[in-house]
Amino acid sequence: MTDVLERLTQLEEAVRRAAETVGRMREENDRLRRDVKRMEDERRQVLTQVDAILKDIGKLDLAGG
Repeated sequence: MTDVLERLTQLEEAVRRAAETVGRMREENDRLRRDVKRMEDERRQVLTQVDAILKDIGKLDLAGG
């Protein structure tokens, strides 16, 4: 009977640790999703800036040519 109670205690501890790990992983996943969203936004901004620069370069080529 003592072995069963020990095993039950071990299993309860393992479940608690697993639940804590799942909680941390969810928080990390949320943080990573926010990071991805921020990077996507930054990428769009950079692409817009590059497009504007390329248009300006095109205008210079037309004006100089």
